[in-house]
Amino acid sequence: MSPFLTSIPGMTPDPGEMAELSSGVARRAPILTLREVTQRFGATAALSGASLAVRPAEVHALLGPSGSGKTSLLAILAGLITPTEGVVRLFGEVVRGPRDLSRSVSVVQAGDGTFYPRLSALENLVFFARLHGLRRRAAAALADTMLDEVGLADVAAKRVGALSPGMRKRLAIARAMLTDPALVVLDAATRDLDPDEAHAIRVLVSLLAARGAAVVWATQHVDEIRGFADTVTFLDGGVVRYSGSLAGLIARGRPNRFVLRLRGTFPSGPMGRSLLQRVLHGTATVALPRADDPEHVVLEPQEDHTIGDAIAALAQGGFLVLACRPERSALEESFLELQLRGAE
Repeated sequence: MSPFLTSIPGMTPDPGEMAELSSGVARRAPILTLREVTQRFGATAALSGASLAVRPAEVHALLGPSGSGKTSLLAILAGLITPTEGVVRLFGEVVRGPRDLSRSVSVVQAGDGTFYPRLSALENLVFFARLHGLRRRAAAALADTMLDEVGLADVAAKRVGALSPGMRKRLAIARAMLTDPALVVLDAATRDLDPDEAHAIRVLVSLLAARGAAVVWATQHVDEIRGFADTVTFLDGGVVRYSGSLAGLIARGRPNRFVLRLRGTFPSGPMGRSLLQRVLHGTATVALPRADDPEHVVLEPQEDHTIGDAIAALAQGGFLVLACRPERSALEESFLELQLRGAE
């Protein structure tokens, strides 16, 4: 049975299988490295001195806002463009041109417009396998195997145009696997997918990495990489602002605004805000009074004070705090902090 099929029906990988597949490979030598890569288009520098290393058996998230340089970096990884400056190495050897990358790198694009919608899933994969030089019988056998591995064997005869967005994305991953690539690059892989479909794609990609493939996952949605990516490179303005572990990125973010649910009687609007501000005794600022929901308020602790100090002050003032949570996750805080640093 396919190693993927044991997990795809429920889209939850077996922990023992994942540990066995990934043990001992976390810090292997990089498959592909970029060193001080700059990409210019005329007078505009889309990338400036960017460096990163992509290792086998890891999901390397490429994170950044729109216009950060992710598209240019992905094009270099895929061999679509040659950088203006800097060095790209594949398995330690300097990459001289696209052919050096063609057999080792596969790309899953954001859209699926490169499939033939009137052909079946199987017919599409056979076509692309033939483009890689396989004879028809070998191409058909490989296509069958790939459809099985991504959990699409039961829809092999169905027209691609009739498949769900999540199924088409799985088909795109199957196509990327036709050459058994060492590196798989995915751009906005969960765009237009519902939460269940997006989760299914992340599980499938995690299994690819667990089997030894290096994965570059490009996204601008910060919470998408939590519990999924091993390594993160954050780009902004064409510059690498952070490169390291996901845990290290999360550790940078310290929530500074909190949403509290209160029980107490106080007027709405400016009067209520003034009352709360007096009760807080300088421990926090009322950042956002919620006039349409008088039980909730957003507080920002002041310097040398914690949210615990603010909660204690509220309690002394007769307010019962029923719930408290950060307004943004630590990961989101890190994302925003790195963006602000880049804008300075």
